[in-house]
Amino acid sequence: MDELSQPGVGVAAAREGWPRPATIAWVFAGAVAAMLLLYLALNAPGHWFTQAPQLGWSAAQLSLARGSGSVQGDEMHITAPDATGLALLSVDTGFRSADYPVVAWAAVDIPPGADVRLLWRTDYTPGKVSSVGLVVESGRVLPVLLAGNGEWIGTIRGLAFAVRFAGGETVRVRGVVAKPSGMAGTLGDRIAEWLAFEGWSGTSINSVTGGADIQDLPLPLLLAAAALLACLVLALIARRRGLSTRHAIAAGFAGSVLLGWAVLDARWVINLARQADITARLYAGKDYTHKHLDDVDGALFRFIQHAHAVMPTTPARVFVVAEAHYFRGRAAFHLYPHNVYFDPYHDALPPKGQLHAGDWVFVYRRRGIQYDATRQRLRMDGVEYPAEMKLTEPGSALFLILPP
Repeated sequence: MDELSQPGVGVAAAREGWPRPATIAWVFAGAVAAMLLLYLALNAPGHWFTQAPQLGWSAAQLSLARGSGSVQGDEMHITAPDATGLALLSVDTGFRSADYPVVAWAAVDIPPGADVRLLWRTDYTPGKVSSVGLVVESGRVLPVLLAGNGEWIGTIRGLAFAVRFAGGETVRVRGVVAKPSGMAGTLGDRIAEWLAFEGWSGTSINSVTGGADIQDLPLPLLLAAAALLACLVLALIARRRGLSTRHAIAAGFAGSVLLGWAVLDARWVINLARQADITARLYAGKDYTHKHLDDVDGALFRFIQHAHAVMPTTPARVFVVAEAHYFRGRAAFHLYPHNVYFDPYHDALPPKGQLHAGDWVFVYRRRGIQYDATRQRLRMDGVEYPAEMKLTEPGSALFLILPP
């Protein structure tokens, strides 16, 4: 007799069953939706459903009341504060505070330690200026939630951006946005963060984070939470059906990880396609020289071209000095086939006693290097060397070490 027809064999086989791939996919999708709804319920500051449109004011509409600066392209460049260390941007508005609980200033390059505040005035207390501190992360100003603030009432008649800093740096402001931040608006903001373009950088060979630099809800975190919820739901389903919960959890975890990975990989492919388009428009049809001149280190490459013109054609010893490790490495690459010395990890000067007549010293954006043209003496870290300056441009120089 066939063993599957024996009493209890079919039940035992069912208890060892695995959830179908389609079931895992649907449960995972439902878990993602459930986690999103939970996030929106806890974080949507305005009315969940609102017809109020998002309001925005560009840099051209802002007035620089205190400090120095000007509009450059689509940005207001604040180049210096006033005598008290304060810079102030303002704009006239006219919207109901109850409809717009979130204000976001698009401001970047905020100096470390700067005091940044949002100021506003209302028709309810027209003679009073209210303010609240703004949070800065990685030089960027984060949106501020004003719902519940006792002074965010009535009609908002004006907004202002105040930054107190020592000067010496340029603060860039693109504008300000007032957001109704209902469920749809909050979800739209998160999706925009996830799909924000991340261009190639010096660390892209190791990893691509994906999306905006600062995200309120990182997509990997959402997918990980959804994967855990999907495993729990599959285990409960299996238990109710008399199936193996162990198999359900294992299959749910593996399937959720693969599905989450596919979502993140799809986002990476979209980012790659956008980067490929930008790269093609920037470099297509150009020769080797013009490609490098249009690259991020174009100024360095141009100076190295000038350096090659005055250096010998036969390989010579060259010591590269630069504060940024990126410029040290790129300069060494472009200076080959010369015998190049540079420290890839530290901003280090040539070792004392290692410079000899006929050696070259390549300096790029490095402070603390002094040269006396009258005496032909190069001074580095308190040590002087007889040297001739062969080439100089803003922020860079090339020296030939002379005999004592």
